[in-house]
Amino acid sequence: MSAKPVYSLSISGRMTLELHSLNNEGGEGNQTMTRTVTLVDPAGGIHKVNAISGDMFKHIQAEHFYRLARERGLSLCSGCQIFRSDRILGDGEFIKGLPAKDEDAVNALLQHCALDDAEGTLIASRNRSIPRKSVAEFSWVVGLPEKVRTESYFHVRYAQERGGEGEEAQAQPIFHRPASSGIYAAVATFELARIGFNDISQTYAIAEEERLRRYRTFLESILYTFIEPNGAMRGTQNPHIVAFDGVITVSNAVLPAPTISPLGEGYQEQVQQVAQALDRDGGRLQVHLFANMAEFATTMRQIIDGSRPYRLFGENGG
Repeated sequence: MSAKPVYSLSISGRMTLELHSLNNEGGEGNQTMTRTVTLVDPAGGIHKVNAISGDMFKHIQAEHFYRLARERGLSLCSGCQIFRSDRILGDGEFIKGLPAKDEDAVNALLQHCALDDAEGTLIASRNRSIPRKSVAEFSWVVGLPEKVRTESYFHVRYAQERGGEGEEAQAQPIFHRPASSGIYAAVATFELARIGFNDISQTYAIAEEERLRRYRTFLESILYTFIEPNGAMRGTQNPHIVAFDGVITVSNAVLPAPTISPLGEGYQEQVQQVAQALDRDGGRLQVHLFANMAEFATTMRQIIDGSRPYRLFGENGG
């Protein structure tokens, strides 16, 4: 059986993280401040909960993609070769030779750099602004109300000698660090058919073999993102990932891979019902439930090995 074409893939899940500090807002004096957001429950109640921004998870996924791309010899612009935040703008030769037409500029970008293709960028040069939308979309990873707690812990910087006055007295300052534990809701959607796709000309700028290489690398970076969520203070507060359960939805045709927020109860059953409503005849949507990280990893590996990127306006028969 040939590999199934994948148009899009979505993940809705609940992750239990213990004693982490992945996303902080800064500090006040000797106190590190953790990020919180406001949620409104179905009854109208207001809840302040700990949260990890989608920006953080997008950066985690992009870094995993970057490392895999370098290892596998995927094309990267000179900015992305050293993981610069400005990406293609750090490639002076490319910007200098930028084609005059926007669609030609996007074609050149897609052919030149796999990271800019998958993660998106903005070519802002010579009074021009040419966007490349990311293939990945991450929600805030937010704690469930009443199921997440943040505590502040006392720390002292080690000093070989104590006492004294002035600078000597400051050699062993005290400070406070937060650590959060709880159940977090995450939603992510990936428009995999757009890998290598020029949104202006509505054509693909790279060959199918290269699209497949980028597609598999991108899916592996998604898997690694949830297995190893990098972030702040991992040197001494590497999070305990205790549980991860949810649903992976895969679309094999031009229709959404549905998601339902894990903030609500029964979200997995709702995803299944929505998928059945969208795909009444069957065969175009696959719904995979997973109860733990091992099942998530196994399912993702099966998808990586048994699928290929959907081709918009082209042949997708299997």
